[in-house]
Amino acid sequence: MSEKTPFWKSFYRSQFASIVATAADFIITIFLTQVSGVWYVISNYCGALTGAIISFLLGRNWAFNRTGKKWEWQALRYGITSFMSVNLNTYGVWLLTENLDLHYTISKIIIAILIGVCFNFPMFRYFVFK
Repeated sequence: MSEKTPFWKSFYRSQFASIVATAADFIITIFLTQVSGVWYVISNYCGALTGAIISFLLGRNWAFNRTGKKWEWQALRYGITSFMSVNLNTYGVWLLTENLDLHYTISKIIIAILIGVCFNFPMFRYFVFK
């Protein structure tokens, strides 16, 4: 069984993994919205889902080093967490864009940072990859 990664190491690795996953998320979101003409809320959902898949793989295999645990249970807990995260992200982007008249990309940056640090990291460390 793999040994759990120390807190700060997992925090930094998790943030790096989040940057990679978020980059994929943004690329998908912006491409679908700007190039394909998809409504930004749907584009945001698709981008966030893509980022979630990348985040799971990097979290399990690198950031939290929990490959010795059953991946099926991790995937289930990750699915629950990601479902909540995707919905918080999507609602947050909509809320800021519609109520503060921000461009959706600015809203997405603000919400991604808030959800990533305040929700995703604690959930990943203490629930998904415990």
